[in-house]
Amino acid sequence: MDVRSIILLLVVGYLAYKIFAPTKGVKQVSTTELKPLLNDRKRFYLDVRTPAEFKGNHIKGFKNIPLQTLNRQLNQIPKDKEVLVICQSGMRSKQAIKVLKKAGYSNVTEVRGGMNAWR
Repeated sequence: MDVRSIILLLVVGYLAYKIFAPTKGVKQVSTTELKPLLNDRKRFYLDVRTPAEFKGNHIKGFKNIPLQTLNRQLNQIPKDKEVLVICQSGMRSKQAIKVLKKAGYSNVTEVRGGMNAWR
C-alpha cells in the first residue's frame, strides 16, 4: 500500500467516524428498555426513516419525520420532552440526533439497534 492510499484510507475513516459516531451526552435505550416507556406522554417518539419504511412497519406512537426533512419540521418536535429517536439500524438516528442537538434539544435518546432490533 502506498502513502496516498494510506492517507485516503485515514481521511475516509475520519469522515465516517465524524458522521456516524455517537453524539456525546446522548442516552441510549435498547428496544427491550423502550417497551415500558411507550405509553409515557412525557416523551416524544420520533422515527426518522422514509415514509415507505414507516408504512411498512413502525412502532405505535412514533411520529414519522424523515431525516431528509427533519430540519424543516423541527417545529413539530417539543423541546420540553425527552425525544426518543429510531431509524432502521441506528445510522440515521445518529445523524438526526446531531441535528436535534444543534437545534437546541437537550434531552435526546437513541433507540439502539433501531427497527432491526425491534421484536
